[in-house]
Amino acid sequence: MNEKNVIRKGYLNQLKAWLNTPLIKIITGMRRVGKSTLMEQWVNYLQREEGIHSRQILFIPCDSLENTELQHWKQLEEHISPLAKQTGPKYLLIDEIQHIEGWETLITALHREGSWDLYITGSNSDMLSGELATRLSGRYVQMQIFPFSYSEHLEILGIKEHQSEEFMKYLQFGGIPVLYHIYDEDSMKHQILEAVYNTIILKDIIERHKIRNVDLLERIVSYYMDNIGNISNAKKIADYCKSQRISVGVETVQNYMKYLETCFIMHRVRRNDLKGKRILEVNEKLFCNDTGLRNAVLRRKTQDIGALLENLVYLELLRRGYHITVGYYGEWEIDFVAEKGSQREYYQVSYLLASEETINREFRPLEAVDDNFPKYILSMDQIDLSRNGIIHRSIPRWLLDKAP
Repeated sequence: MNEKNVIRKGYLNQLKAWLNTPLIKIITGMRRVGKSTLMEQWVNYLQREEGIHSRQILFIPCDSLENTELQHWKQLEEHISPLAKQTGPKYLLIDEIQHIEGWETLITALHREGSWDLYITGSNSDMLSGELATRLSGRYVQMQIFPFSYSEHLEILGIKEHQSEEFMKYLQFGGIPVLYHIYDEDSMKHQILEAVYNTIILKDIIERHKIRNVDLLERIVSYYMDNIGNISNAKKIADYCKSQRISVGVETVQNYMKYLETCFIMHRVRRNDLKGKRILEVNEKLFCNDTGLRNAVLRRKTQDIGALLENLVYLELLRRGYHITVGYYGEWEIDFVAEKGSQREYYQVSYLLASEETINREFRPLEAVDDNFPKYILSMDQIDLSRNGIIHRSIPRWLLDKAP
């Protein structure tokens, strides 16, 4: 099985919309989620569908052995000089650009020339922090790449509809593309997931931020992974570390939490007071970027299935371009408030609606919200329990029916 055979249509459609626009296209995402493959697919599209000659296109994977000499922006400038001499439009794609010192200088200069269509990828969300974001304000668009969705998982396997066994495998091992080379070898999958995790921790956090207390970092990661779907904050994590006889200040925990987010391994979701119409500043819900990575770090199979399902829905909403908060309406909590422009949808996620008490507990918060935006209950139940305008869907069916 080859993950490169899966055409990532949603991402390619976004790139098509941005083609030849005077914007720098910035593609971010966790290591090993397929940014390089997406760039290769985009090059193929430009040549085959847009008729752009290969001499007008240059794709540079900065983390490949053949490009190890490219360490500074001046070396990169010299490397692209043959393309720079071409007349007419020029297409430059630079993968994992954070390896190039001072890359911002060259990219902003090329952008000012006006004849370049620029695409860059990176594994850190703070690529555009501080001064650079100000300099490029209004001159770039950004897209985040995620591991394979459940829909893509089935496509790789050549399966046309939901299968319970495959869904549970997906929940356990996640959708990191490299796994599909050894799909039937579960023990090897755990080893690969651990290797991906260790690379992210080493390259994107320990080396990048010069972390000395690695044990503390790993404890915080374990807390994060073990509390997906739960509300937490830096003080709670610091208290947890102290219970493990590790003394740490709240500010240090906040820094480590930020590092985990900037390399896309973890997510924090803010709370939304729907009645007061304000975002709450303290206590956020925790999620991970891939359920397989989480299970490998904690060395578990699909335990905590309710939390894993909630995490799955969260990631799918992100893939579909929604801004997500955790809703509060008076005393009620709503798992997700998903917004895109003027559109809003509400979601409750539950493993099984196995009793009348559970049904009432899940429906009541949505019934309390007095607006006409769509409201969904998602669970693993196969029968339709919709009521009072609230739509009940099976999680796997929802993942597939609304897939882009």
